[in-house]
Amino acid sequence: MEQVHLTPENLEKAAGMMKAIAHPVRIGIIEKLEEGGRLTVTEIQKQLGIEQATASHHLGIMKDKGVLTARREGKNIYYSLKHETLSALLDCVRNCCRI
Repeated sequence: MEQVHLTPENLEKAAGMMKAIAHPVRIGIIEKLEEGGRLTVTEIQKQLGIEQATASHHLGIMKDKGVLTARREGKNIYYSLKHETLSALLDCVRNCCRI
């Protein structure tokens, strides 16, 4: 994997991505996407037991910050992780929480 230089622009982007992930619902969404690969907002909403508007709100934030990608297929939009390495980041967080 190519190493990215820590320019001010890259640091700003990285901080934005970390802020976008730093919410319990968003971590839950990422975990569901890790398990399912790609899911619709309805599938995510049902699996997490949250309102569809809430799921859409959080998906939009993560998509805007470059954490997720979205692909429309017919009437559905499928969300997936933009970077597979996000799983490694969450593994690190999970390990830190096992105090």
